[in-house]
Amino acid sequence: MKTTTLRTASLPLALALAGFAGNTLAQTQPIRIGVVTPLSGTYAGIGQQVKWGLDLAARQINAAGGVAGRPLELIYEDEEANPAVAVQKAEKLFQVNKVDFLTGTVNSGSTLAVGQLAERNGRLIATTVSFADSITGDKCSPNVFRVNARAGMQSAALADWLAGTKPNANVFYLGPDYEMGRSTVAAFKSAAEAKGSKSVGEVFAPLDNKDYSPFFGQMRSARPAVIYTSVAGNDTVRLFSQMAEFGISRNVQVVGASGTVTSQNLPAIGKAADGFVTGVGYATSIDSPENRKFVADFEAANKSAPDLYGADSYGVLFFYKAAVEKAGSTDTDKVRTAMRGLQWSTPQGTKTMRAGDHQAMQDMYAMRVNGGKFELVGQVKADAAIGPDVCNRF
Repeated sequence: MKTTTLRTASLPLALALAGFAGNTLAQTQPIRIGVVTPLSGTYAGIGQQVKWGLDLAARQINAAGGVAGRPLELIYEDEEANPAVAVQKAEKLFQVNKVDFLTGTVNSGSTLAVGQLAERNGRLIATTVSFADSITGDKCSPNVFRVNARAGMQSAALADWLAGTKPNANVFYLGPDYEMGRSTVAAFKSAAEAKGSKSVGEVFAPLDNKDYSPFFGQMRSARPAVIYTSVAGNDTVRLFSQMAEFGISRNVQVVGASGTVTSQNLPAIGKAADGFVTGVGYATSIDSPENRKFVADFEAANKSAPDLYGADSYGVLFFYKAAVEKAGSTDTDKVRTAMRGLQWSTPQGTKTMRAGDHQAMQDMYAMRVNGGKFELVGQVKADAAIGPDVCNRF
């Protein structure tokens, strides 16, 4: 009888100890971050910057004690800049790897598709690369955040610079034929026309296009003073080289989206990139202690300079860390609430996540390539660059 009493009394204690052990284990287990990004194909260089930025941030966060005492674990999958592949890889990360959060998508179509998947799985994602305004606009999702500048924000800085240097210019547009390309062209066209520029034509080329010369006849006949393009990665190398070879860029100002010319593809483009101007949310020349330290750390780790993709991918993990620690949990609903209106520190300075559409607010810069380097030629403050909140889903 005595023995039975002792066993009965010890059962609640045993359960309590098991629960304590389980909670303790959960509090020390890694927080898993899924990364779906192009590690092969025409956007592999962009994916490389994404990986470098995330790896550096994770190492620094873990060395400082992790997120609420838990280390970060990054799990990579190659999306090949293909929305169908991105969805497949993201599903694996959500269902098999049980990631707490997902980032890395580059192709805007991938971000939109994976965002829908995140909603169905009750998880959050943040893009550090995708430009399409629709992601935080008419196709916004309560489970999708964007820490980088959208197309309209880039356009604000570039259009402001263009109006001051080439007022009322005739502009021809060439973009890649998918969500990002059409969105960036539409955004810059709207911003440039509002400041007096005239649109004289547009064409859209397939992603990973090898020959742009079939478009050159139409471009020549339009007689533009300015050519705007939003091609990226290896496509930029081919486009700029072919425009120089055929004389298309002679005596014409070439401008473009943030990701058109970066530190990754600039060496391959060479002199054909000189004079190119873009609107960006990041440049290594931003003169602040935070950016100087980031650039030094990034170059020491990767033997290469960061570009906007590396900087924003580095910053997204600090965004997630701040949200989790504010929420006191990795629970999706609690973290989502914490992310809305959150301010956090980045190499660009302090950013604010606008609660209404999940778009990060930041200053924007106009940068010109000169002798293989970017130089600052203009700036637009965050409030003027971001534009109205048109998301109506939450």
